[in-house]
Amino acid sequence: MLRRYFAGHSLVGDFLVEEAGRGGLLRGAALQRMLRTQAALFDRLLEAVSEEHARERRERPGTSEQQRAERIERLIAGQLVDTGRLEYDFDGSHLGALAAGPGAKDALRTLATALDCRLLAVSRDDETVWAWLGSRRELDLTELERLHSSSWPARVPLAVGDPGEGLGGWRLTHRQAKAALPIALRSPGKVVRYPSVALLASMLQDDLLVTSLHEIYLGPLKQERGEGELARETLRAYFAAGRNIASAAAMLGVSRQAVNNRLRTIENTLGRPLASCAAELEAALRLEELKAPPSAA
Repeated sequence: MLRRYFAGHSLVGDFLVEEAGRGGLLRGAALQRMLRTQAALFDRLLEAVSEEHARERRERPGTSEQQRAERIERLIAGQLVDTGRLEYDFDGSHLGALAAGPGAKDALRTLATALDCRLLAVSRDDETVWAWLGSRRELDLTELERLHSSSWPARVPLAVGDPGEGLGGWRLTHRQAKAALPIALRSPGKVVRYPSVALLASMLQDDLLVTSLHEIYLGPLKQERGEGELARETLRAYFAAGRNIASAAAMLGVSRQAVNNRLRTIENTLGRPLASCAAELEAALRLEELKAPPSAA
């Protein structure tokens, strides 16, 4: 790289001397001063370039795992990367997965072997592992869930995206798994698939929406007894039962009339019928659960 700079410097110097001599513009001492100035500027340029390359060397990852992680991050960002050094087939079908906690990488390796998939995995911060399960055939997600329930470590959250094809699908399924991870961290014991929590995962990334839903739909319930805990419990059962009052009553161990009375009280508190805000109210309750500390959830 420095030889190229020197070649350019020599070319410009030859051009200046030739032009100065041809036009008679600069001679003797004046030409020497111009060339000395050019040499000084060139020296400053080399110093700046050398410092920048030295800084880059200091900041580049040192270990092979760090270099691998950097290469994967650049590939996710859409940069041109030599994928051959990653030892993974990017042309097939991919399932992005994120797992967290001690033993996460070993668990992913075992899962990939059981599914007969090639594994690309890299450790990130706070014991989180980014992984991709690659295959030339369509991935069996039912089998994945069966293996998860039978052999996956109970204390290792797992989030997966939707299977994708080619390099574009490789990027997309990773982004989906990454969005689903906050929900997986609060859902121990089960694999969280992005298609099942897509809206909830998107909501979690919007602080304005999360705060507004809570203030509009859950804030007023605190006026009720127990700061609205009974109202929340009733609503959760009502939504879990598919908005069926009889089923909700059975879940709560109370009469249908009791559930009906509670729902009417909630409507009066909110100042609107449940039918007009059921989706927003259910989302607010789900978000409240996810915003709680993982241990409490």
